[in-house]
Amino acid sequence: MRTMLFHIPSRATHSSGHAQAALRLKSMAVCKICDGVGLVRVVDATGKWISRPCECQAAEREMRRLASARIPAGYWDCTLDGYDTAFPGADPSQAWALKTARAFVDSYPVDTAGKGLLFVGSLGVGKTHLAVGVLRRLIQERGVRGIFCDYGALLKEIQQSYNPRNTITEFDLLEPILKAEVLVLDDLGAQKPTDWVWDNVALILNTRYNNKLTTIVTTNYPDLPPGATLSELERAAREQTLGDRIGERMRSRLAEMCVRVDMNGKDFRQTVKRARFG
Repeated sequence: MRTMLFHIPSRATHSSGHAQAALRLKSMAVCKICDGVGLVRVVDATGKWISRPCECQAAEREMRRLASARIPAGYWDCTLDGYDTAFPGADPSQAWALKTARAFVDSYPVDTAGKGLLFVGSLGVGKTHLAVGVLRRLIQERGVRGIFCDYGALLKEIQQSYNPRNTITEFDLLEPILKAEVLVLDDLGAQKPTDWVWDNVALILNTRYNNKLTTIVTTNYPDLPPGATLSELERAAREQTLGDRIGERMRSRLAEMCVRVDMNGKDFRQTVKRARFG
């Protein structure tokens, strides 16, 4: 049974994405309306000539917000409109997930009230595509400031910050993640669970929950409790769950923070998007 808190109408690394977006921003053509000045002269209702911002300024601000969102190069072109649900063998849950994503954007921020989305599914069903698509739409249509974060990459960067030779501190890495208006936390649970990993999960999720900041999460692990009460043999024979990977306390926190979106289907990357040349 799928439940939502908003209405559905009937109808690679951080730096690489940032660098690509910055290049796109730098290569924007000089505006033909204002000749790059950023202002245009118009006559107001009283007949006086006044200056107002050129329409190109809104587009430049949007591109700057996208550049600062750290969307990886491999996902830069992912949009909700570009998410295909009509290919042969597509699972109905993928169309439902797209519909939910669109409804979320339409409802943000009033009806979502700080809630986010939790995309759950196996490899290659389009979880990250939809998460990035939601982030892009919120940046473009709602003017939000958001960030994409690969959780495994973040943990590695935090570990590297402990090196005395590294000038970037753990606080420098975590502050934008904790404070972003909208955060996409990709591939949650991918790292082998340890107390240190769980402490970081708790810090991010609890901080954002307490501040009512929107978090969009993707995970490959089923949203089920951990198998702590099972024998070692039973645990080895069963698929690991999100509870196993992040702990039951944080899985419960996610249930408060996010509307779950279950996605099924074959690995899109092994079929429709399989690498080819020629």
